[in-house]
Amino acid sequence: MRLSLHFLPAFCAVARSNNLREAAEQLHLTHSAVSQQIRQLEDELGLPLFDRPGRGIRLNANGQCFLSAVEPALRSIERAAQEARDHLASSEQRLSVSVLPSFAQRWLLPRMALWRTEHPDIHLHLHTSQQLMDLHGTEFHAGVRQGDGQWKGLMAKRLFDSPWVVLGSPAAAQRLRDQPLKRWLDEPLLGNAQRWNEWFASQHLATKVRPVASFVDAGLMLQAAEQDIGIALSRELLAADAIARGSLVRLSTMQLQVDDAQAYWLAYRPELADWPPIAAFYEWLIRPQTARPVLSAS
Repeated sequence: MRLSLHFLPAFCAVARSNNLREAAEQLHLTHSAVSQQIRQLEDELGLPLFDRPGRGIRLNANGQCFLSAVEPALRSIERAAQEARDHLASSEQRLSVSVLPSFAQRWLLPRMALWRTEHPDIHLHLHTSQQLMDLHGTEFHAGVRQGDGQWKGLMAKRLFDSPWVVLGSPAAAQRLRDQPLKRWLDEPLLGNAQRWNEWFASQHLATKVRPVASFVDAGLMLQAAEQDIGIALSRELLAADAIARGSLVRLSTMQLQVDDAQAYWLAYRPELADWPPIAAFYEWLIRPQTARPVLSAS
């Protein structure tokens, strides 16, 4: 005999309450649906499980015998299902990482689908902040930050040494094409004044620029450049995708190299040095990226 197991929850609910309506409410079914399931179960078994005095229903001796075997079996199935769910939850490890907003927006988030495809068992939880979060006694396992890699009580692995490059919208590239470098000083400049002076000095042009805007978040600066509000001096890494899709153009092949104090690092607590999710995230971050085209306006 093959028994339809999906009738058993309805049977147990009615057996416990001796009330079809109450059982239907517990199961979120209609009164008639529960009644029909009980009838079908009795038909499959070939014996009545309930007495039906008047409009009522009451478990009989057959039902008592059946219930004593069915209830423990259902509880065992429920426990097994929960254990399976718990195993799945524990197999998906959670890696909490604090990252710079610009890095999250311009580089990391566009690649999250790739991370999930390659590491479906590691759930990446991101927190954006300009400051290195205290990784001791908090939920965070690691942080992606700029600096010299020396943070008290933490280990750090170097990630990127992305140079500074000059970027502008396609319209800016068109305006500056074949123009002398002094003409660039007429453009609204975005970013850090000292970096701009260093870049112009590398081009043998001594000047003291006054950018129209400086930004704590490089992602906002690049958005401004994409909207042709000005030309930006930014990390190439953060602009790589915009260059590839053509919303930003490298205006010169000249670039400023990053000093040791401005590299990107992955910092984490020493006790997590051998934790597989940290190793997987580091290896994924440093994977070489496809080279981006350089379009010159000078």
